[in-house]
Amino acid sequence: MTKLALLSAMSAAALIAAGSQAWAQDQPQDKPTVPATPPVASTPPGAPVPPTDAAPTPAPQVPATKAAPAPTAPAAIPPVVAKGDIVDTLRASGQFTILVKALDATNLTAVLKGRQGLTLFAPTDAAFAALPKAQLDGLMADPARLQGLLAGHLVNSSLDSSKVEGTTGDVQTVGGTTLMLDDRGDALMAGAATVVQADIHATNGIVHVIDKVLVPGAEKTVAAAPAEQPAEEPAAMP
Repeated sequence: MTKLALLSAMSAAALIAAGSQAWAQDQPQDKPTVPATPPVASTPPGAPVPPTDAAPTPAPQVPATKAAPAPTAPAAIPPVVAKGDIVDTLRASGQFTILVKALDATNLTAVLKGRQGLTLFAPTDAAFAALPKAQLDGLMADPARLQGLLAGHLVNSSLDSSKVEGTTGDVQTVGGTTLMLDDRGDALMAGAATVVQADIHATNGIVHVIDKVLVPGAEKTVAAAPAEQPAEEPAAMP
């Protein structure tokens, strides 16, 4: 329909021009004739606009900006999965190489393998690495002192986290120290350490993964609230 409308308009313009020329030939010759101005053909609505010779103005080129790299999330520590007894579970995880080495050096590996119903609060390699190097080297060079430290991470009973859920209490360790468990906050605390994974049920006991080494004397303490001071009485008026 668009092409047909355009051809009809052009034909109409040609007919008007031819009629004007014929009308000019019939007039007397003594009168000057004014050549007819051919009408401008109008473009019907919807007809395509003929292309022009002028080249389109190119759009300004905006230099591409380099997108900032997305922040890389820290790698998540894989969960510890029970694989046999407590010692076998520690070895299979690969996150307790320093603890396993310390257990072997103090003959506690045989104790953990030969007893049932134990609970071990197991510091990861990252927890041991957080100790000052001189302190860690001193512990590894002193088996008796190291054994006493490790015994403070061991409880001679199966202690599931559900037993302290929402409460706090003290437990006696194999090393004779008292370990405070506190589950009143966002995470279960064992002394100054946070339990990052609880209740790994090995064949002879339970493992709780902690993020700090339980050093004697560094247990978590709760600051006492300051005592209220009695209000001062106003001075007597003279």
